[in-house]
Amino acid sequence: MTILNAGDTLSGHSGTAYAAIGNQNIEMFYVKNLKATAKKNKADVKTLGSRNTQKKATGWEGTGTMTIYYVTTKFREMMKQYMDTGIDTYFDITVTNEDPASTIGKQVVTLTGVNLDEVVMASLDVESDALEEEIPFTFHKVDIGTSFNEPAAR
Repeated sequence: MTILNAGDTLSGHSGTAYAAIGNQNIEMFYVKNLKATAKKNKADVKTLGSRNTQKKATGWEGTGTMTIYYVTTKFREMMKQYMDTGIDTYFDITVTNEDPASTIGKQVVTLTGVNLDEVVMASLDVESDALEEEIPFTFHKVDIGTSFNEPAAR
């Protein structure tokens, strides 16, 4: 029987994230967590001879959230630009998962057309040792530039 070696699981803090905003490539060292999900949109389809309502994929949508430490003004500036001018910012985020202790190598995924849904414009919290903010976003495309290797059989 083949089992997954515990050493091949990935450490959650072994990775990087970069945002390509305009002509800048910004290391997102302030990210605490990031999760992007692709979800299928489905339509109900009823057919003769069946009481079952079937589902048909009609498209997809990309959504995500990132929790960051409250140490960058970049996203507030982007939101302020939209508020003042109506000009929105779309950018790319490249996430690399790579744990040197694992034999599965690395995975590089780029989210294209990232657009922020809401941004904390100011924050104070006397109970917080480290201020954080959660930023929901959408994206239009995904590129898997590098895939993980299969785990070594044990």
